[in-house]
Amino acid sequence: MQFAVRTLAPDMSIANIVVDAADALEARRQVEARGLFVSAIEPARGGTRLARQRAGKLSIVLFSQELLALLNAGLGIVESLEALLEKEASPGARSVLERLLGGLREGKRFSAVLAAQPDLFPPLYVGIVRAAEGTSDLPRALTRYIDYQQRIDIVRSKIVSASIYPVILLIVGGGVSGFLIGYVVPKFAEVYQGAGRSLPWMSQLLLDWGQFASSHGTAIGIAALVLLGSLVAGVRHLLRSGGVARLLARLPGIGERARIYELSRLYLTLGMLTEGGITIVNAIETVQPMVSSTVRKGLANARAAIESGQPLSNAFEANGLTTPISLRMLRVGERTGDMGPMLTQSAAFYDGEITRWIDRFTRTFEPLLMAAIGLVVGAIVVLLYMPIFDLAGDMS
Repeated sequence: MQFAVRTLAPDMSIANIVVDAADALEARRQVEARGLFVSAIEPARGGTRLARQRAGKLSIVLFSQELLALLNAGLGIVESLEALLEKEASPGARSVLERLLGGLREGKRFSAVLAAQPDLFPPLYVGIVRAAEGTSDLPRALTRYIDYQQRIDIVRSKIVSASIYPVILLIVGGGVSGFLIGYVVPKFAEVYQGAGRSLPWMSQLLLDWGQFASSHGTAIGIAALVLLGSLVAGVRHLLRSGGVARLLARLPGIGERARIYELSRLYLTLGMLTEGGITIVNAIETVQPMVSSTVRKGLANARAAIESGQPLSNAFEANGLTTPISLRMLRVGERTGDMGPMLTQSAAFYDGEITRWIDRFTRTFEPLLMAAIGLVVGAIVVLLYMPIFDLAGDMS
């Protein structure tokens, strides 16, 4: 968190500085350690936003990989963090590492120091570290988290990569269509206006629009900007409220894939936590804030059923958190006692299915999208030139 501190130096000069600290007391200690006197301290405006920006400068996966390498080399946790601090050049990352070291030197547990910075370290990360402290096996916990995050990133990158080309097509196609309708059509309308010829009704309709756009161009431009702004605001609201997930769930074909993707993330997270020594009830409690509202409600009911003595497979099946394949795999895990690995294998199975579906969908959707854009642009051009074709026919 960011704090605005008003300081007084030994030479009686006054300054205002911004300090990154967990609380006001720590911010005061940091300033006094520089030999300055604190006259006023308060949370900085936009502190949460700045903290998130600084969080982006510290990659949790990279931090975990470097910390894991140092721990495997035989260094202790404090020595490892000191080594990371020495090589770090980013002020934001250095501030995070200094807070971690400060907490450990005060005798706090590593998980407690991480939990004190929720803007940087999510509850999932804190949970696996806390479980590892009970078994004194922090390197293994870090390895699990790195593998977990990399698997999620692989699927996410496939989805992003598959969506880049269609988005480019839509932008280019929309731009060309907008240029034709907003600029070229009005010019043709001015040419045909005094020709005194009857035009095909579709061409006449398009040219009427051109004349309207030519005479009300400013108003149309403002309306387009307002519409675009409203669209962006609506999309942001849907993303914050989970409306996009509900919308995808209603789409035929895509809804079931979106559900499988969310179940895959759920199984993978639960599998990592249970393999790390966390009970399934505590693992569900940790995962609940990370899922959509629909799955969150099902998890709450499943957790209550498990606490009452029902098997995990029955509780998940009753609350719509399984598919036929995952249900069988969960029951196998209950029989063998290896529920964590079985949850992870279920996630891996569905990750492969999602990847194959994305490949099939993009191979089908991209040609259809190109054909649709070509038809729209081609129809506009043909309608513009139809009067010229008619005139050429009359002359011949």
